[in-house]
Amino acid sequence: MKKSLLLFLLLLFYINLQAQKDTVNISADKYSGSLLSDASNVNLSIFPVPVRGNYVNIKSDKAISSVKITNIIGQDILMCKYDDPQTFIRISLDNTRRGMYLVTVVFIDGLRIVRKIMIEQ
Repeated sequence: MKKSLLLFLLLLFYINLQAQKDTVNISADKYSGSLLSDASNVNLSIFPVPVRGNYVNIKSDKAISSVKITNIIGQDILMCKYDDPQTFIRISLDNTRRGMYLVTVVFIDGLRIVRKIMIEQ
């Protein structure tokens, strides 16, 4: 009885290790593409940080097609889509509270970059 239980637990442990090994290999292959290298080549700056006024500037060397600002708990605060992609954008932040926010910038080629900003009042 003890030997069969020990053998069963050893088999479960081996299967669990193999499943984790497969997951690591899949994720490493999935993210080894060109999007990570493209994101490091984009010159994106968001200023002023911390934001003390009612606006934030976004400047990039690639054309920006949309900008989304969300708070830390995931609620969308602002969503701007641009029919004519731009490299410099000034966003007005009215009625925003003090705290941390995530700025998601989407470029015309589909590349997304997420940056963190702090808004103070």
